[in-house]
Amino acid sequence: MSSIPSKNLWIRRQQCPCGDWKCYITYEGDGHGDEGSSAPELVKTEKPSSGTMITPYVGMVFKSDDDAFEYYGSFARKNGFSVRKERSRISPQLGVYKRDFVCYRSGFAPMKKKSNGENHRDRKSVRCGCDAKMYLSKEVVEGVAQWCVVQFSNVHNHELLEDDQVRLLPAYRKIHEADQERILLLSKAGFPIHRIVKMLELEKGIQGGQLPFLERDVRNFVQNRKKVVQENGALLSEKRENDALELLEACKAMKEADGDFVYDFTVDENDKVENVAWSYGDSVNANAMYGNVVYFDTTYRSIAYGLLFGAWFGIDSYGRTIFFGCCLLQDETPQSFAWALQTFVRLVSGRCPQTILTDLDPRLGDAIKSKFPGTKHVIPLWNILYKIPTWFSLLLGSRYEEFKFEFDVLFHIESTEEFELRWSQMVSVFGLGSDKHIDLLYSVRASWAQSYVRGYFLARMSTIPYSKSIDAFLKEIFTEHSCLRVFFDQVGISANFQHQSRQEIQYIHLKTCLPIEEQARGILTPFAFNALQQELSLAMQYATTEMANGSYIVRHFKRMDEERLVIWLAEDEQIHCSCKEFESSGILCRHALRVFVVKNYFQLPDKYYLTRWRQECSSLVDVDHNNQSIGGEWFQEYQSMAETLFSESSITKERSDYLRRELTKELTRILNEVRNLPETDGDCMNMTV
Repeated sequence: MSSIPSKNLWIRRQQCPCGDWKCYITYEGDGHGDEGSSAPELVKTEKPSSGTMITPYVGMVFKSDDDAFEYYGSFARKNGFSVRKERSRISPQLGVYKRDFVCYRSGFAPMKKKSNGENHRDRKSVRCGCDAKMYLSKEVVEGVAQWCVVQFSNVHNHELLEDDQVRLLPAYRKIHEADQERILLLSKAGFPIHRIVKMLELEKGIQGGQLPFLERDVRNFVQNRKKVVQENGALLSEKRENDALELLEACKAMKEADGDFVYDFTVDENDKVENVAWSYGDSVNANAMYGNVVYFDTTYRSIAYGLLFGAWFGIDSYGRTIFFGCCLLQDETPQSFAWALQTFVRLVSGRCPQTILTDLDPRLGDAIKSKFPGTKHVIPLWNILYKIPTWFSLLLGSRYEEFKFEFDVLFHIESTEEFELRWSQMVSVFGLGSDKHIDLLYSVRASWAQSYVRGYFLARMSTIPYSKSIDAFLKEIFTEHSCLRVFFDQVGISANFQHQSRQEIQYIHLKTCLPIEEQARGILTPFAFNALQQELSLAMQYATTEMANGSYIVRHFKRMDEERLVIWLAEDEQIHCSCKEFESSGILCRHALRVFVVKNYFQLPDKYYLTRWRQECSSLVDVDHNNQSIGGEWFQEYQSMAETLFSESSITKERSDYLRRELTKELTRILNEVRNLPETDGDCMNMTV
């Protein structure tokens, strides 16, 4: 029986072109094939160059026996036969010092006996006693080992094959790694063997029968891989159960060592661990400030354990990716996702996020609708674009590029009515009315199309740089692990590193020399200021036209068709742009900034500097959690109240404005009263933080 893989390998999930979400995986890293199996060793069988090869000869020297075998194999293929390794001889001093390579038809097949003792042959053997061979001997010259040809014969007692025939010899019929992955993926989706072969031929653009392997090779490969999985199934189940219990013990130990650590789990009807979720004290604190927008990543699954890994991320005031918590799930059903979402809220915040970003997975979307009815679900464009070629390139052929352009236009349309009209036109033009992937994209359009997503707060988390930062974090976690306990420790190390990293103080030069820019530099973090500074620089390229009602039409000086409506309410100093950039990112857009400049504003109203992007926001979160005990219990109580206060006030603009107004008055009053108190009463208090 095959042994269990010694490493906990992880795969990155992607949907199969068949559309079956059970087949929503592709293989990466060191793991290839079904769960619990490892990729077979591949023999290199590159076709030799078209140039003339030198026929091996006695005295020919090679650096190694492998080089010699590869050369002899290339020579054999060009000459219509294949070779195999025969005998080798070993000595205590030299190790292997003799190698015999022979024609594939060398020797004779042994006779087999039936149970009744009669001699018989199961099938006709290709071996016919051919004497073609190449024998080598190892020699050590000046301390360097080399292999020398001591015998060579190219005399065959059988016909040599043409090139279109020799490629079908077993030695050259190898299923390479990429094809193995594709075959297993399609097999999991339920494709029969002959359909898999046809699919590979179409994808490679070759005629039928021109693959470097036969249909029976594909059938044997699939059957052997299934056999390995079945043999390992029982052992994997036992290992998974034991390692899951060890993971729970690690969570309990962490809770005893750190009271701020939180975790939860479920068990099935047999009391076996089903789902586990955990988070850390720093993550809980960060979520209180930045948890109104979260990204839930579910792109990795363990090959060895069959568990889905989910992780929650956010973004802090410096634009850094922050880790909120994670979970291991038994499966990818809406029930498991619902448990993960509810548990996350219970562990870290007690309130649902305002916006949640995820991958394109209908089951996860259903769970969000059920458990987070008031939360906006957003699927970033980069989680859709990588699926588009797989779904439509083969289907549309030469029209794919035209389709891709039209899809990009659809994504950026701002009017829902126009989106619906052009979507219908696109489906009709490309004949996609019955395509299930088009149906899927349309069913979740409210989560990805700009016309439906515009205006919801995303905190700049739907950008490509942010997706790359998440990938970088996950790659740190998914190195090789021997068990779940080691994986748990690695998650803790990576999460701690994220929270301990500090943003270096940056001095950012002014570009426009406008008073607004100088004011913003003193209020915003470098990340937020860079974004505002870029918008302010671009604002100078726009012209404004004031309308009768006091609103403005803002147009680019070259692209006159690119215009925005900016509504100005003078009594409240409120500004609203039709692009809704401020509502989405919390940073004023170039159109609104242009109006402020035209209206001779030297400073922006305080309401347009969100707490999330202010420098003082990061100072509150960066307070070392371990120092909360300094100054007594009152300091812990104060910090807890402050975190709750800022968390609750960030939900709406009205709350935020009220907090800023009232808190300033109260802190000023308290500060004046403290200053009027005696400076000493005989007791010295250590208040250093």
